[in-house]
Amino acid sequence: MAGFIQAPRGMKDVLPGEIGAWQDFENCTRELLTAYGYEEIRVPVVEHTELFKRAIGEHTDVVGKEMYTFTDRGGDSLTLRPEATAGIARALISHGMLRGQRHKLWCIGPMFRREAPQEERYRQFWQVDVEAVGCPGPDIDAELIAFSARLWQRLRIPGLRLEINSLGTPESRREYRTRLVEYFRAHESHLDEDSQRRLTANPLRILDSKEPQMQELIRGAPMLTEHLDAESRAHFEALCGMLERIGVAYTINPRLVRGLDYYTRTVFEWIGQSAGAQNAVCSGGRYDGLIAQLGGEATPAIGFAMGVERLVKRMVAAGGMPAAKHPDVYVLVSGAQCAAQALEIVERLRSERPRLRFELNVGGGNFKAQFRRADKSGARLGLIVGEDELARGVVAMKPLREQSGQSECPIADLATGVDAALAALRPLPDVPAA
Repeated sequence: MAGFIQAPRGMKDVLPGEIGAWQDFENCTRELLTAYGYEEIRVPVVEHTELFKRAIGEHTDVVGKEMYTFTDRGGDSLTLRPEATAGIARALISHGMLRGQRHKLWCIGPMFRREAPQEERYRQFWQVDVEAVGCPGPDIDAELIAFSARLWQRLRIPGLRLEINSLGTPESRREYRTRLVEYFRAHESHLDEDSQRRLTANPLRILDSKEPQMQELIRGAPMLTEHLDAESRAHFEALCGMLERIGVAYTINPRLVRGLDYYTRTVFEWIGQSAGAQNAVCSGGRYDGLIAQLGGEATPAIGFAMGVERLVKRMVAAGGMPAAKHPDVYVLVSGAQCAAQALEIVERLRSERPRLRFELNVGGGNFKAQFRRADKSGARLGLIVGEDELARGVVAMKPLREQSGQSECPIADLATGVDAALAALRPLPDVPAA
């Protein structure tokens, strides 16, 4: 006999017991984004492979090793999106939404990268992506970072620290790249395999290596901040000043380069307290040349992505798990022949009292089993729909959390009777979800 089928490696189910925390995270994030003037956009999960090659860079790890790419029946090379920025930029170009306009956009959804699965790293992972398009100055950089700092407060996630850096412009990076390659060539025998490969294709990514044996060598490398052009330096200094004025603490990390080719000037990461390579929960930066690179008109832009799984985990660890949601009323059915009438009664109550939560016992079961289900549901009030009651045009009402007696209410006045019965009961304390 064949065994059951597991989820693909590195792809995680989110079960009902966990989803409440996800929903709280999403609702809080959506509310704050709306308050900051951002509008939601939804882009395809699948894009043409060429989009990511042109946007992210053919020599990056993402394009070179991690993308899920396939050829469809029409012969097109398609890729499951590894990130959302390229798709949003493509959508703005495709729909003629640029032409000097400014946009503040966000989206949420799954991304896909075929990395080695490990703690807090999945092959399908969820991100919230936030983009501000059309604003060239450091003020939008500061506002985006301020938004993220405020979100951590709203979510009650402690212990995140901000690291920032400036990558300058592509032109100013060329001289730095030459010096960096010279430095690492002189120490090539000490480079690990990944760094040796990056030395030719993308030497700045060596600075982002998390390998312990590389750290001393990286500390001795030339500083990118020493090769910034004057305009980029002024932009970065203005950003730092704005963050200080609004009380957002930061650390300048001259080794922060980010792994995608399209970044220019400001880059930043919010780092958690856990050790290892998976401690970044939110990362982003400016990509002033990306839209032109994809065929649109030259447009400045900045954005960031935050990992939903990592942030939800920290939210729950900090005590942010929402209280379990219980029904207000559980409806028990005495006798299989009463099932249709019970359904009719419950649907009428749901129409008349849409703010209340009703759970109907379905699938039969004796009275003892139904009361066990009613107790497990956490409902405060039980309604009993039985043959005797229906014959008299009433429904029995029984408190499920208090030692008080059973009463009856005419079916015609049931909504009012439920209101009165619930008002007479003590409210339940919040119970953290399991």
